[in-house]
Amino acid sequence: MGRTYIVDDTVGQYLSNIDLQGKPFVSGLLIGQFSSQKDYVILATRTPPKEEQYENPKHPKTKLDNLDEEWATEHAHQVSRMLPGGLSVLGVFIITTLELANDFQNALRRLIYAIEKSMNRKRLWNFTEEEVSERVVLHICSSTKKTFCRTYDVRDPKGSGRPADWKYQSRLSTSWLSLECTVHIDIHIPLSTTSVSYTLEKNTKNGLTRWAKQIENGVYFINGQVKDEDSDLLEGQLLNSDHRSTAMVQICSGSVNLKGDVKCRAYIHSNKPKVKDAVQAVKRDILNTVADRCEVLFEDLLLNEVSEKKFHILPHRVFVPIPGSTVMLCDYKFGDESTEEIRDHFVEMLDQVIQIERLEIAEEINTACMSSSMSNEASLDNTEDKQPAQPIKTTVVLKIQQNIGMIAAFAVAVLAVGISFHYFSD
Repeated sequence: MGRTYIVDDTVGQYLSNIDLQGKPFVSGLLIGQFSSQKDYVILATRTPPKEEQYENPKHPKTKLDNLDEEWATEHAHQVSRMLPGGLSVLGVFIITTLELANDFQNALRRLIYAIEKSMNRKRLWNFTEEEVSERVVLHICSSTKKTFCRTYDVRDPKGSGRPADWKYQSRLSTSWLSLECTVHIDIHIPLSTTSVSYTLEKNTKNGLTRWAKQIENGVYFINGQVKDEDSDLLEGQLLNSDHRSTAMVQICSGSVNLKGDVKCRAYIHSNKPKVKDAVQAVKRDILNTVADRCEVLFEDLLLNEVSEKKFHILPHRVFVPIPGSTVMLCDYKFGDESTEEIRDHFVEMLDQVIQIERLEIAEEINTACMSSSMSNEASLDNTEDKQPAQPIKTTVVLKIQQNIGMIAAFAVAVLAVGISFHYFSD
């Protein structure tokens, strides 16, 4: 038997309202949550057309084999940044004319694998063997309105796929647990003398990969208690746990420090959630939000050709509710960006019109510009005396140091994260 997809009826309304407007097809993403028994779909969003598609409306692509995988994959990557813990890109949809009704499987099968491969390269974590590896493809004929749902196992690139059930349900988006926590990060990433040819971005990613292991081995408190991972989220017993990482010493040509408080949020569907599901969702949100902020910063530096500074303030996180839902999505905002720009980004990436007044700024904004010149002769011992004042603790800062010396890295005590949760239901 194939998988079952429980779909919010607002998704069905969204899909039925899409007009091809003379195009042979429109494709997009399906967003929701995996679970062992069934998957939940709470949002669909079409992939925005490229600018040249606006400029050449008289010459649309006529074959699904010409579906722009690179463009659709980049859209999936951008959208994945806007999803809090527990939510994922579950697959893709396509709406076609009747003439192309039998010509979609190969194109979307390739797209599914391309999206998964691209996102796997950017994650700091991996799906476990027990987790769902099937991704959904939904096809709708614009003329007959017939729906075909099929899944493909991304661990089996040669697989032919199998049918799946697509079932609509009203008010699905109102039955979720919201998990929230604030995590103080103080990540020290040494720049090894053996990796001087690496870019700063690549060095940072490598350091975050090592830090991710600490997050995986951390102790997680649910409303002040550590609970057995197989217990129900509302019940459980206290455990004693002591995970520590080992100190490591290496010769470095410099270092990158990330320090500050980050706001994390995850969502779990309220159908008998387990503690391990909640903890996993929060872990992944912690890893995603730190990695995404760094990636957004490096993209901004490259785009604006910013001169090298000693300090850079990472973008802070903002949340906004999905209309008619208790689930909130997120984005990242630099201090000089307007809320209108955030609104426009939501419209472009998620095809959702948000209300600016409902925008929730998760972290305090600090617009102080901090920069200082690099000093290659500065030693590890005296650099702290010459640094400008740190920003308020709720701002996440990327601090880049170039020092020559010996650095002891990753001697870390128990990482404890406290999670609070709120229950929303209809």
